[in-house]
Amino acid sequence: MTEISNNVSGASHDPSRKNVIMLALSLALAMSGATMIMSVSSLAGHMLATDKSLATVPLALQMAFVMATTIPASMLMRRIGRRAGFIVGQGIGLTAGLICVTAIYQGSFVLFTVGSALFGSHNAFWQYYRFAAAETADDAFRSRAISLVMSGGVVAAICGPELAKFGRDLLVPFTFAGSYAIIGMLCVATVALLAFIDIPKPEARDLKETGRPLKEIGRQPLFVVAVLSAMVGYGVMALVMTATPIAMMVSGHEFGDAAFVIQWHALGMFAPSFFTGHLIQRFGALNIILVGVVMNLACVGVNLSGVEVLQFWGGLVLLGVGWNFMFIGGTSLLTETYHLAERAKVQAFNDFLVFGLVTVGSFSSGVMLNTFGWEAVNYAVIAPVLVAFAATVWLRLVHRSGANMA
Repeated sequence: MTEISNNVSGASHDPSRKNVIMLALSLALAMSGATMIMSVSSLAGHMLATDKSLATVPLALQMAFVMATTIPASMLMRRIGRRAGFIVGQGIGLTAGLICVTAIYQGSFVLFTVGSALFGSHNAFWQYYRFAAAETADDAFRSRAISLVMSGGVVAAICGPELAKFGRDLLVPFTFAGSYAIIGMLCVATVALLAFIDIPKPEARDLKETGRPLKEIGRQPLFVVAVLSAMVGYGVMALVMTATPIAMMVSGHEFGDAAFVIQWHALGMFAPSFFTGHLIQRFGALNIILVGVVMNLACVGVNLSGVEVLQFWGGLVLLGVGWNFMFIGGTSLLTETYHLAERAKVQAFNDFLVFGLVTVGSFSSGVMLNTFGWEAVNYAVIAPVLVAFAATVWLRLVHRSGANMA
């Protein structure tokens, strides 16, 4: 957060700097809750489900509701503004936390899936923090604003798993109920932070303009690669990460070991954000995406090398860094593909596609792990990652050819 503070010094008149701070802190709290869910959802589902192959369904349903809510959330914020929309999202999160606590008290797997689904709707709102930061930043600061907001996840990486361990037995004998109660409290704290963001509501004339149709925007090669990078980066991360706690339990490791691995995975996801924006400015988003692809392939290699805590730890750290480079690189590219009047529908369409693949990865993760094993989960990563690699290399060559012709 030091760099964010330095950016604010001497520039208090510029709301983009203050927005980055508030959004980064808000993301830190939101992601702390999300990291807790990463740590405990599959295990709580395994505890509550009669059919253990359904253990990852609550987490998968959460991802499905992220996808289903992305478009309504974006359209709502287009009308009522970012701040009001973000507060609505936190209200949904608080409700979801209370439902999950009740479900664990009652031993109800069905009610637990309902609460998990609502967490998906909650998550869909705060996914737009990165776009909100970009909207008040100038061209020179935009990629860094996106990256610095995402750096708030570093706090989540440290605090989330620790809060999960603390909350696991907080409301004994109802294991994991305390974790979800803590998530509800984090939602309340986030509302207080969101009161300080300064993003103007859309003007009436902006609401009337719609810009180009999505078909035309979607035909841009830059748009295709931007969306594909974010989709694959997030999708393969969800596939592997969702299966990891259960794979570790099956391999004889303790809950504390799984929480440790998820903690370092989250650090891998967000710690690079302090410099990802600088790397994009210096080397270009396409090159950073390619590095992310390599990280994901390296993750597969490490995961296939063994099932000790060291292998799970190394693989998940690489997976996190790969996600960071592919997701932030894709987001940065996406902001170059639309005009002001088009941003709500383009951002919504992008996140709908991204979380569509995340949903597929999350739903298939538990079934694939239960049916074919940990190795199959990792082999499934290779094909989509290579597709993203090929598309990015192609666009990079096209850009280089165009520059040479110019």
